[in-house]
This record gives sequence, C-alpha cells and structure tokens, in this order.
Amino acid sequence: MRLPLSLFLAIQAALALAPAKRYYDSHDYYVLEHDPHAGASLAECAKTLGVEVIEQAGELVNHWLVRIPKGLRKRDSDPILRSLEDLRRTTDFAQISHRSEEVLHRRRVASSVRNVFPQTLRQRVKRAPPPISPPKDAETSSAVAQRLGIHDPEFQRQWHIVNDDFPEHMMNVTPVWDMGITGKGVITALVDDGLDYTSDDLAANFYAYGSYDYNDHTELPTPVLFDDHHVAGIRILSGPISDIDEAAALNYDYQNTSIYSCSWGPPDDGRSMEGPGYLIKKAIVNGVQQGRGGKGSVFVFASGNGGRSGDQCNFDGYTNSIFSVTVAAIDYKGFHPEYSEACAANMIVAYTSGSGNHITTTDRGKNKCSHSHGGTSAAAPNAAGVFALALQARPDLSWRDIQHLCVRTALQVNPDDPDWEPTAAGRWYSYKYGYGGLNGYEFIKAAQDWQPVKPQAWIDLPVVQLNNGTMDSFENASGGEPIPPDGIESKLTVTQEMLDQHNFEKLEHITVKVWITHTRRGDVEVELISPNGIRSVLAARRNSDNAKSGFPGWTFMTVKHWDEDPVGDWTIRVSDQRKEEESGTFLGWTMSVWGSVIDAGKDIRLYQVPLVEDVLPPDPSPNDEPADTDPIIISTSTKTIPRPTEHLPGDHGDAEGEKHKPAFSTVTPATTPASEPTGAVEDVAEPSSTNAIPTITATPDEGWFSDLSKLVENQMWFFVAIGAVALFGISVGVFFWRRAVLRKRRANYSSLTGGDDMALSSLDRGGSGSRAPRQTKELYDAFGEVSDDEDADEETALRPHVISPGLETGLHSGFLDDDDSPTAGAGPKPTRYRDEPESPVGEAKERSDTPGSGTGSGSSWEHASEPR
Repeated sequence: MRLPLSLFLAIQAALALAPAKRYYDSHDYYVLEHDPHAGASLAECAKTLGVEVIEQAGELVNHWLVRIPKGLRKRDSDPILRSLEDLRRTTDFAQISHRSEEVLHRRRVASSVRNVFPQTLRQRVKRAPPPISPPKDAETSSAVAQRLGIHDPEFQRQWHIVNDDFPEHMMNVTPVWDMGITGKGVITALVDDGLDYTSDDLAANFYAYGSYDYNDHTELPTPVLFDDHHVAGIRILSGPISDIDEAAALNYDYQNTSIYSCSWGPPDDGRSMEGPGYLIKKAIVNGVQQGRGGKGSVFVFASGNGGRSGDQCNFDGYTNSIFSVTVAAIDYKGFHPEYSEACAANMIVAYTSGSGNHITTTDRGKNKCSHSHGGTSAAAPNAAGVFALALQARPDLSWRDIQHLCVRTALQVNPDDPDWEPTAAGRWYSYKYGYGGLNGYEFIKAAQDWQPVKPQAWIDLPVVQLNNGTMDSFENASGGEPIPPDGIESKLTVTQEMLDQHNFEKLEHITVKVWITHTRRGDVEVELISPNGIRSVLAARRNSDNAKSGFPGWTFMTVKHWDEDPVGDWTIRVSDQRKEEESGTFLGWTMSVWGSVIDAGKDIRLYQVPLVEDVLPPDPSPNDEPADTDPIIISTSTKTIPRPTEHLPGDHGDAEGEKHKPAFSTVTPATTPASEPTGAVEDVAEPSSTNAIPTITATPDEGWFSDLSKLVENQMWFFVAIGAVALFGISVGVFFWRRAVLRKRRANYSSLTGGDDMALSSLDRGGSGSRAPRQTKELYDAFGEVSDDEDADEETALRPHVISPGLETGLHSGFLDDDDSPTAGAGPKPTRYRDEPESPVGEAKERSDTPGSGTGSGSSWEHASEPR
C-alpha cells in the first residue's frame, strides 16, 4: 500500500515548518520507530494502531511523533502498547495455514513497527566555570577597551576576558580578536531557559531561525518566568519536556548550528546516577554523525556543581559521554572552586565564579546585566565561545578535532596541586582540571595549522561474567563474586591483532560498563589500570549516596588514557568501605576503546545506539549484528530534572578556592610509569591470550566477625553496642515493674452496678454508676495478662461487638474520610529557581529513597506534574 498523497503532503509540510505545538493535557504522545523496508507503510501502521501522525521526531530518520486523545478515565494499561503486544501475539501464534489477507497485513505491520516510546514530561535543571595564560605583555581591561573601541560600561567587570588582578587567569581571547577572528558566521545554540533577544547586547547577533521554545512550542524562546535569566537559543529548562522534545532540541537546525552549549543535567546532590534515554542518545549520535554536513555538532556540557556534596561527573550520563566536551571550573585566581565536580571525564576547565568574584553577563531585560552568575553553568558557555572562534578560523574542524585540540592546547594550572598525575602520552591530567585551562589564543593558533583527524574507530571487548553473574532488565541479579575487604580485580586483554582487525590506530576515549549490586552504592569505588600502570578513578566514595540499586549496567568514561598504547592487560578494581553491615557483588564488566582508524580509505562503520544496554550478558549489539526486526517496547518514564544551580552553594562566588587537595584521596593508588611524563609509551609484551580472565585478589569474609581487630579500630561501634544492650535491659526492667504495679491496682478498679448492659452515660467521673457495693465483673485491664481462655482464643479481638440499643455512638469528623483522598499526598510547592542561589538549608540531610537515588536514564526522575 502506497502512502496516500494527502498524508505525504502533510508530512512534507510538517518537515518544512517549525515543530508542532504539543497538547499534553488532551493527548498522549508516542514516538513510533518505523521500518519502511518491512512491508507496511507509515500510514498502514498508524491506522492499525489507531494513532495520528504529527511529524517526524526531530532529526531522527524513520522516527515519527504520533498521538491519541486522552481517555476520560485513567487506563490500567497503555492502549497503544497493548495494541502492539496483541498484534505481535496474534501474528506469532497464527498457524501457517491461516494466510488470510488480514493475517498477512498484521504481520507486515508488526514487522514494520520496530519500537514504540510513550512520551512523558520531565523537568531539566540548569547548571552554573577557570584559568588561562595571558599574552606576554598583558594589557589592562581599560587599555584593551580603548584599543578595540569597546564602550561597554561593564567591560572592566568581565575579568574572564581581561583579568587585571591575575592576568595569567583569563580566557585570553583578545589576541584572537586582534587577528580579526570574532566567531562571525558560527552559530552557537545555548540550550537553556530562554533568550531575551530584545537585549541591546544580544539583538544584533540573535539567530531566530535556529531558535525555538520547546517548553511553550513557539518559534521564539522568550523567557517567561522571572528566573529565566540566561542566554539561550533553544528553551527547554522552563518547564516539563518529553524525551523526544529534548532529542529534537539537541538536533534543532543542526546543519546550520555548530555548537550546543548545555549547562544542565541530573541533580548535583551526590546521590543521583542518571543519564539520557535511548531517544536522546540517538539524537546526540545523530548530531555528531550528520550535523554540519557530516563534520558533527559540538556538544559542550558543564561538569556539575555538586563538588561539596561529594558528587562526581562520572555519575552523569551527559557529562561522561564520549560525544561531549565536559567543562569544569576554575576561579579568577586560578583556584579550584570546591563546588566544581571532579571525574575522569573532565576534559578542560574554564573560568567562572569563586574566590570573591562572579561572572558579569547579560540578564533578562533590554538593558540589564547580572553580576552574580557562576558555577560550571558559566564555564561551559565560555568554552563554547572559544570553539566558535576556532570554527570561524577552520570551518572544516570536526567534533573530534575540537576534542583533540582541547587535549593538546590546554595549559596546566596550579602545577603543584597533588591532583595532577602523569599520563603515558607525556601529558599531565587532573580529575579537577582535566588537561588544564582552555586558552583562546593557544587553541585558535593550533587550530589554524591542525590536520583533521581520521574517522572514528572503536572496539567492544568481550564481556566478563564473574562466577556466571547475570542481570535482567528488571535488575534481578544472580551469580557474581562478593566484594571482599581488599577489593576484587578482573582483567581484559587488548592485542595488536584486535587493533589491526578493527582498523584501530590511536586511542582517545575509554568507556567501562559495570554490573555491580550493593546495599549502599555510595560505598563502591571503581578504578581502571592500564597496561602502562596509568590509573583512572571511575567512581570514588559518595557519602550521600544511600541507594541500594548498585550499578546495573552503568557506563563510566575516562579521557586520561588519550594517545596511550592500549595493547596489554587492562585491570578493573572494585572495592567498598569494608562495612560489616553493607555488602556487594561484582557481576561483570566490559570495556570499549575509542579512537581513530588506521586507513581512512576502508569502509567506515557508523556507531549505532543499542536499544537495551543494562542486561548481563548483553543482547546482540547493532554494531556487530544485523538489526533485530522484532519490535521492542520501551516506556520512557516521567522525570523532573532539577536546575543545575539548585545545588550550587550560595557562596559560590565568595568562597576561596583551593589548589592543594587531590580529588580522590581515599582510593588505593596504583603504580605510575615515572614521576615525570616522558612523552613516550613503553613497549608492552604482547599477551599470550585474548581471553578475558577475571582475577580475584582476596576471598570474602565468612561471617560478621572474621576480623575482630575491627572492633578495636572502631571504638564508637563498640560503645554503641554496649549502650544498646544496657538500654534494652533497662526497658525490660521498667516493663515488668509497671506490670506489677498495675496488677496491684486491679483490686481498686470500680465495677459496674448493673452488669455489662449498663449505659455508659450513667457512669460518673469516678468510674461507677453509684456508690453501691462492687460486683464481680471488672473493666478491661489493658496492662494485665490475658487469661488462659483468652490466650487460647486468638480471634477474641476480631469478634463483633454488640452495641446496646440505647447507647449513643459518636464518630470523629474524619472517621469516614478516604485514606486515598487527593490531598493526602500533597506536599509543599516547589521553590522557584534563582540564579543567585540562597544559602541552602538542610542540604546535608541524607535520603535513601529519593528521586536522586535511582539509576539509569528513566527510573528516578521526579514526575513533572507531582508536587516537589
């Protein structure tokens, strides 16, 4: 069946226009992934499922946004998912002899609908950046303004451009301006909470065609809320948004837009571990593969502001993506602000608030400025500005060229900081600073002579299952090796034959996927040690993370091994805090190496996002197997993403930074090749086997007291135990004393003069109806022992009681209230976000079951419609 002309024209018209406005209050939306080669047209699939086709889902080919009207009543199950399941079931069980046209039609539709993704709303949150070397003869801000004809009255407050106090710490872009490079013609989209394009400072450079409001679905991203302060070409943070709208935002006008600056992500609370869903991952991969005519969109992400909460950017699936340039923060003195998150995914740092200074920038209004901006939210746009300068000078640079230039031109700051460690490639790396401070002049100078890198190559190494460890899609685990007190190690081997077979030349990123169960996720520490002895801390202890969900197929990333020779044994080490009351199991792991090809003339593979990534053993990957044509239904759960500055300390601009503390001081150090990087990679003997061999370094303890020395090491535990025993003994004594006293009082209880049938209203305050002598019947003794007869009858309390006809019974006003009333769960309304955050109150309170304690891309975001 061919696509009807009217539907075809409607679809083409939709593709040429801005995205259609969403009506989530009256319709339910889905994304339908269609296989046009499986026999059924899009129109046939839509008609069979009973959905209305709205438009293509962003820039994702063969993905379509569809909808149905909401029902009047809440459904027990999703009607579209149920229809697809019924369709698949009937075609699976249809006998071969039943080859009617209807059965064949249903089979074609079932084969043509690859996936269906229900769309629900969630709230993204904003984040809030850094040291650089100046020219030899540093000019003052006044001199620069006079020479360049800058009449901005706020220019002298923009220290990140010209730092009069510490001239070695600024973005160092004025020499680039002297070269006539200003970023002209390069479009940068700030994916944020709105853009006041009427601002005198922004109006002349506003790019309306590449701007869109995905919150209100209007063409211009006008800030509506009072707190929509920051410049943004694509508005997504001012309200709930679905996965497909976020995916579309990251691909919006991606042939003309070069850079997407993103200062938002999961909560920076030290207990969240979350990342993008399947559709968003596909959009990011689509951007780097197809954006800018194939040169790739440049995604810039702020590392996060949860440093004081012990948060780490490797627990954020946006910042630890190989497709992102992750930017951390340094302040105007060149110090590390304690709010800036450290991790092995940090690539560079850029300047932002701290040590007494903030970032001065435009604000909402025609002629207004903000003097209190900061956090890593300000670092990422500063880096994006440098990349825009580079793309004017060299429009042919790819997204990977930008990352290579970051690694090669970043300048080491605070060289005495113990967090710096040598790499096998001869560079220095820090979990706090990445490869160093982004320097505009050095970056553009190197870009002008840069030879573009060859296409991307990657190798997925075999999956290691320890003791037959498995985990299904519901996170049910079995097998695995318990984590002993001294930790557990496992190895994977990379051989030269592997590299040659996959046309792999030079190493860039490494991703490590782990399956670990643990009763307290924050206790787990994960390290990766290269064949050359270079150690990457992938996860360090997080004191606030009480989640019991562990690491169900979570992916870490490290850039610390850039340009290192990958041949040899790679060792992963998993450990915890050796608490007797907590335990965990290492189920399995795998690793992927990413880099450049040897021969660009050979067929180049394009990476595809796997549909299911968290099961062990993993399902066949689309990168090495034919795509599975059997439809898989995935529901994207509702989530609320907090604004990035929600966890930014109120004193982020005033607090003094530091330059003397390592990021992860509690992790067991590994051997390093030398005290100084030599710039050469030592030869490593080729391993004799390519098999992945897990190695356990210690056996787990048997019982709780296998090491009694811990009682001496932890005296607090000992005294708490003694106190608990003493308290229990006192409680038992009080109980028996009270029961004895009450027994003695039983003789003084008043009795009823008229038996059990006497009306309660006739009793006086003394407890009896008259002064008559006592009878033999007593009132119920709540503290007395139950008689033998009552003890033998366990249903005594369940028997109905007969109320005398003359007895008046009164019920409290709420007796018949339903426990599930609409107001039962109402909580306080969420507080409004402010870019100048107030001092947090009660942030240190730990919660084990919070929206932030979940895992993955969809299990733990708060529902956008629920009170917070």
